[in-house]
Amino acid sequence: MTTDSPNFACPLPILQHDRIQLAHGSGGKLSADLINRLFLPRFGNEILNRLDDQAILNPASGRLAFSTDSYVVDPIFFPGGDIGDLAINGTVNDIAMSGARPLWLSAAFIIEEGLPMADLNRVLVSMEKAARAAGVTIVTGDTKVVNRGSCDKLFITTSGIGLIPEGVTMSAASIRSGDCLIISGTFGDHGLAILTCREGLSFETRIASDTAALNGLVENMLGVSQDIHAMRDPTRGGVAATLNEWAKASSIGIVIAEEKLMVKPEVRAACEILGIDPLHAANEGKLLAAVPADKAEEILAAMHRHPLGKQAAIIGQATPNHPSLVVLRTVLGVERIIDMPVGELLPRIC
Repeated sequence: MTTDSPNFACPLPILQHDRIQLAHGSGGKLSADLINRLFLPRFGNEILNRLDDQAILNPASGRLAFSTDSYVVDPIFFPGGDIGDLAINGTVNDIAMSGARPLWLSAAFIIEEGLPMADLNRVLVSMEKAARAAGVTIVTGDTKVVNRGSCDKLFITTSGIGLIPEGVTMSAASIRSGDCLIISGTFGDHGLAILTCREGLSFETRIASDTAALNGLVENMLGVSQDIHAMRDPTRGGVAATLNEWAKASSIGIVIAEEKLMVKPEVRAACEILGIDPLHAANEGKLLAAVPADKAEEILAAMHRHPLGKQAAIIGQATPNHPSLVVLRTVLGVERIIDMPVGELLPRIC
């Protein structure tokens, strides 16, 4: 078993079986043993420990953001992370991109019969650490066990609820001509980490996923200005997909500058070998923001003060020209259209 993730240090509790059995999903003694010995030590809290079929929450008054997503990444362990922290970070980020402060998560597990208990424990430890780092609480969940071959090791579905601060409203339709487009750092890391791991490719420098919770970075940004028109974490389809969605939703044009785009040398090299445009590669710890030009430098400075935003940069601008299209201006001054990815670049990326 690979030990790329530092989360593997937690010892496996003593259990009757060293692999998942169908009976672990039956609702009987083995189910209770799995929940009490493996899940509750990782996620236990006042709300979850009641083990009711629902979580009773007391949100502050105001608007709530709600999101849900399923994670089927292959392999479940990869350089820089695993399916566990990916499931936490992905849902936290989806909530945070509305400007909301993520509060509560649910987590549902579909586990294949025969999955080693050590692997499940490793994933749960990773989720526990990711949830703690993001400041969110897992308040309800579910486990199901399916026959061998009915799923691939482990699928996780997480849902989340967050509170939107007063005065914060973000939408792709709110982007205006003249807005500056900011990215929080390098891109393409996650997609190429999964691809190189899956295909057994190796490079002089290891490519690691960028999976991370972005809510702290978003708080820094909103702390200096709530006048942010749109935010998105460019996951499947990458930066190109997000910018195209924005251009179409707001009926404006977008121009980005090639010299402002930051791709790690090892990621760029892998993309060239594999014939992949880094703009189409998935990310799991980066955000794009559209902000008014007069607020851009102030917001950028706030991002630079956060560990996940130290490399943040303005990469382009919204324009009334070529509405609904995304254009890349190369270092030679040539312009070319950046389209949505065609087909499935890489299945089961998250």
